Amino acid sequence: MSITFQRLLTCAFLLICTMAFAQKSSEKATLKIDDNLEERIFSIEKLPYFEDTTGSLTLAEVKAPKFQGNFKIRPGVSKSDFETSSTYWVKLSIEKTPNSSKKWVMEFYDQTIDLIEVFAPDEKGNYQIVRMGDGLPFHDRNFIHKNFELILDNGSIGIDHYYIKIQSSQKADIRIAIRSLNRFLYYALNEYFIYGLFYGMIMIIALYNILVYFAVREVKYLYYTFYLLSVGIYAMCVDGIAFQYLWPNSPSWNQIANGIFSYSIVLWATLFSIRFLSTNTRAKFLHKALLVVLGMKTVLFLMGIFVNPTWFEIRYYDVIPFFLIFYSSIYIWSKGYKVVRFFVIAYGVLFIGMAIKVLSNAAVIQHYTLIYYSLHLAFLVEMLLLTFALGDRIRILKKNKDLALRRSLDQMKSNYALKEKVNRELEEKVQERTKELESKNLLLESFNSQLIEKDEEIKRINALLDRDNWKLKSSIKQSFQARLDNDTLTHEEFSNIFPDSSACFRYLEELKWAKAFHCRSCGNHKCSNGPKLFTRRCSKCGYIESVTAGTAFHGVRFPLEKAFFIAYTIISGQHWTLEQLSEQLDVRKNTIWSFRKKVKSMLVDSKSEKADWKDIIIDQDVVKTGHPLIPKN
Repeated sequence: MSITFQRLLTCAFLLICTMAFAQKSSEKATLKIDDNLEERIFSIEKLPYFEDTTGSLTLAEVKAPKFQGNFKIRPGVSKSDFETSSTYWVKLSIEKTPNSSKKWVMEFYDQTIDLIEVFAPDEKGNYQIVRMGDGLPFHDRNFIHKNFELILDNGSIGIDHYYIKIQSSQKADIRIAIRSLNRFLYYALNEYFIYGLFYGMIMIIALYNILVYFAVREVKYLYYTFYLLSVGIYAMCVDGIAFQYLWPNSPSWNQIANGIFSYSIVLWATLFSIRFLSTNTRAKFLHKALLVVLGMKTVLFLMGIFVNPTWFEIRYYDVIPFFLIFYSSIYIWSKGYKVVRFFVIAYGVLFIGMAIKVLSNAAVIQHYTLIYYSLHLAFLVEMLLLTFALGDRIRILKKNKDLALRRSLDQMKSNYALKEKVNRELEEKVQERTKELESKNLLLESFNSQLIEKDEEIKRINALLDRDNWKLKSSIKQSFQARLDNDTLTHEEFSNIFPDSSACFRYLEELKWAKAFHCRSCGNHKCSNGPKLFTRRCSKCGYIESVTAGTAFHGVRFPLEKAFFIAYTIISGQHWTLEQLSEQLDVRKNTIWSFRKKVKSMLVDSKSEKADWKDIIIDQDVVKTGHPLIPKN
């Protein structure tokens, strides 16, 4: 019995402790409206909540007395513990003060929460549902403000228990503020004023850089302009301003806008840094590393688009691109490239701001207003410093250009002095050479007179030589004809006279056209050289005649010098058999027989008593008819 009694006492003690803790927790989550306090802000670690992993609980089940013990305050919980697949129920108890002179507002800070359902009690004990969230059109809100607000009922005495249902596809920062309407208006107006300055500066700097781009046509200014616009729109997404002003009727954009423009910041920042730092030539390893990191960020971006939007959340690895850019700028600066000094400071500030934002999202450091806007401030300072960096780059490049121009001018002066010196020396040399040339000219004139005398003597000798040459040609021609008329020439002797086809063509040309030209088409006697060697063109009708036309050699399919020898054996009356000629000339017997038949037929038609070369060369049509061959129409 004593053991049972002891157990009962222990259970009673634990029950009393649990009730006391629940009462204490309830007191912590109960806010009394007091005009002396303009606002109170509750983070998730100070609010009693319950995580519904099934998402099936209803308001009736949640507000039941037996369920109230499930609402617990969990110190140390943060945004990083939020599960996107769960539904969160938050209980907030407010002790009303009817005699308060102020109106009071409940406000939710995180603009990325998809759906917030506030079950607000009325005077009759019923609950009214107020739906808010970035999953709903912007005009459905009670206040046209970037955050989510509703007016609190403070008309009667008592404690109202507000039940808040929260669902979000991204990690939500559950933070609830209870503030007076005056306080809300004061802070909201000031906040929008600061936003106006922030976004206005971004637009002015972006406009300035796009104008610089159109002036100098350097693509780095275009990249920097896109980077600035990405920063501005990303900041508007984070602040909820983009939903209010850019796409108020498209809440689905809220799910992907953060990821798109955060990726756009990394993309344009990397491209701008590569151009500004000239990493491709100054640090090739870092250039490749930047491209690899950009590729990895692109993969994560595509995963957020096509797989799960939670990949759009800012995580620790988002610091890597900015750290690598920061490190690259320090490395290149250490190599003596002074242009990047403001760039180093700018990305140092941005790296610190990004690191603070990541640590805040991971709940490593506590949430404060300055911490929340750390990335905004870092972007602002970084933009100003990068603008200085671009201006400083132009100033340094202009200074280097001026220095190079001065060096060029100095070099031109020294070159001009050297040119003048060389010209003077050349003039002296020219004068010396002129004197030498004058003496040489006198000598040449004397030599020229002697050459004229020699030329007259040479002309006289040439006249004598021409006469002797004419006599010699006449003798050679008679000797050549005598050799052809010789009936006992061997093949070797004949080949010495006609060694190739050209010699045969020349002989035919001399024999056929030496005295006169007769056009076979119109009978005209005037001609000019044809388009090919050994052809004539009639000056009247334009008929082109080959040297073999009208001869026994026209249309011969084997070497002309061999045809000449076959014709010679017939003209001279030598008796060669087909086998002998075929073996000697390396020509087929049928070919030799056909050509011999053609030559013999022309010799039969000839009226000459003795066969001669002219009998197989002179145009037979002219011989037979006495007039040229006139083509029929």
